[in-house]
Amino acid sequence: MALTLPRLDRRRALQSAAAGLAALGLLLWWLLASGGGPSPSGRVTFATGVSTGVYDTYGRMLEQDLARDLPDVDVRLEQSRGSPDNVERLARGRATFAIAATDAVAAYQGEGAGRLRACARLYDDYMQLVVPRSSPVRSAHDLKHLRVGVGDDGSGVQLITRALIKAAGLDFDRDIRAERVGIDAMPRLLRQGKLDAFFWSGGLPTTAVRTLAHAYPIRLVQLGDLTGPLHRQGGVTRYYRAATVPADAYEEIRRPEPVKTIAVPNLLVTTDRVAPDLAEGVTRTVIENRDRIGAKVHAAQKVDLRTAVFTDPLALHKGAARYYRSVKP
Repeated sequence: MALTLPRLDRRRALQSAAAGLAALGLLLWWLLASGGGPSPSGRVTFATGVSTGVYDTYGRMLEQDLARDLPDVDVRLEQSRGSPDNVERLARGRATFAIAATDAVAAYQGEGAGRLRACARLYDDYMQLVVPRSSPVRSAHDLKHLRVGVGDDGSGVQLITRALIKAAGLDFDRDIRAERVGIDAMPRLLRQGKLDAFFWSGGLPTTAVRTLAHAYPIRLVQLGDLTGPLHRQGGVTRYYRAATVPADAYEEIRRPEPVKTIAVPNLLVTTDRVAPDLAEGVTRTVIENRDRIGAKVHAAQKVDLRTAVFTDPLALHKGAARYYRSVKP
């Protein structure tokens, strides 16, 4: 004989079933919206920069956090010559993620340029012109005929330095003695008297500059007078902004003072080849570990959820966009 439930019990049973289906539906929606499913896996290559530079230090700190947050992802760090080199590696499929300055991203027009995507705006690089404390150099105009470290060929430092030298009314190839070396060599050469000055573009503070200041008296030269002439060049110079190196950025420099300069934003860059779940996971780790990384890489403290989505000239990777939607208040 069939069991017949009272009408009230049948109604409750139907309500319970409907509630269960609704809960299941919400769970499925959440899993799809948040990239639910298997954790990202596989090997990724993260291009950083020269040794002792902020890119390289940031990459090594981030590698530790990715190992914890994405345990099935094998992250391999690769040093590089800097932003232009990183952008080309990404575009040509030789790197999965990289840090690159916006001017270098905008300047790249080679193979694969249309595949570049951004995960986050990170922090700004500050241009630093370093000279011995006793140097008569007071502006970039005074570099004529001097031995100047300009960064490796293909580096972001040299990209900006060329624009600054032009803004100062000098010819890069004729008016200065350009030494094409990176931050791993420039401090030593300055201390040995083999350089009269060097340019560096990096987050504040740069470890190599701090280390040099501990052992040798140096001074930062203002570059604020070049902002106008720089912007009049057009092109990628629109990504440069007037900025100030705070006095406490390098307490190792005796009698530190604020120094006017220019700055350029950095992006965490990838390509549309990268799966959305992976891009989302890496973006989450970058944003949510800002304070831990920033304890050692002070520039990382500037990473901000409110500004991370402003990644001009690149569009956000759809995986990164999914992360920002998930944390939107």
